[in-house]
Amino acid sequence: MSESKSEDITRFLMRIEQGDSEAVHELLPHIYSDLKRLAAGITRGRGVQTLEPTAMVSELYLKIFGHPTSQGFENRRHFLSVAAKAMRQLLVDYVRAQRSLKRGGGSDRIQLQTLDMLPGKATSIDLVAFEEALSDLEALEPRMARVVELRFLTGLSVQETAQTLGLSERTIKLDWQMARRFLEKAMGDGGEN
Repeated sequence: MSESKSEDITRFLMRIEQGDSEAVHELLPHIYSDLKRLAAGITRGRGVQTLEPTAMVSELYLKIFGHPTSQGFENRRHFLSVAAKAMRQLLVDYVRAQRSLKRGGGSDRIQLQTLDMLPGKATSIDLVAFEEALSDLEALEPRMARVVELRFLTGLSVQETAQTLGLSERTIKLDWQMARRFLEKAMGDGGEN
């Protein structure tokens, strides 16, 4: 994304913060492709019937901007980080709702063959168990949890994650390695298929 487009998005977010309700509607065309890419990354390769990316973007927009209280986004980077977390919550809520419809709490699992999360160990994990482990990580190391959200759930590269979080690629790689170890341990054998 160009620097000027990123600045435009930041200006829209500041207008929203100041209570300009028109800016909410004006922002969407500028951020839609980013949100759709995040949603596609989250839903891609999942072994569960999930929300379509377009539906997820609509739900996300309502979740973030559908309340009278403002989120106070600093810039595009901060907005995308919040959006990734909100999408994760939407997906988990969706899976939980699907489980409750099954009357036995069926085990919906995410396929990991292309996601390089637990190499050599599991081909799929339970999404709800993953969410619990990621929440535990977030309580201890919020930045590492953001790295997992952006790398694993949205499919961003190391470079894209570094740009989004304003960190070096080396820091992202180290956080990614430590977060993977934490999640492997937290999920234990329950993550294996």
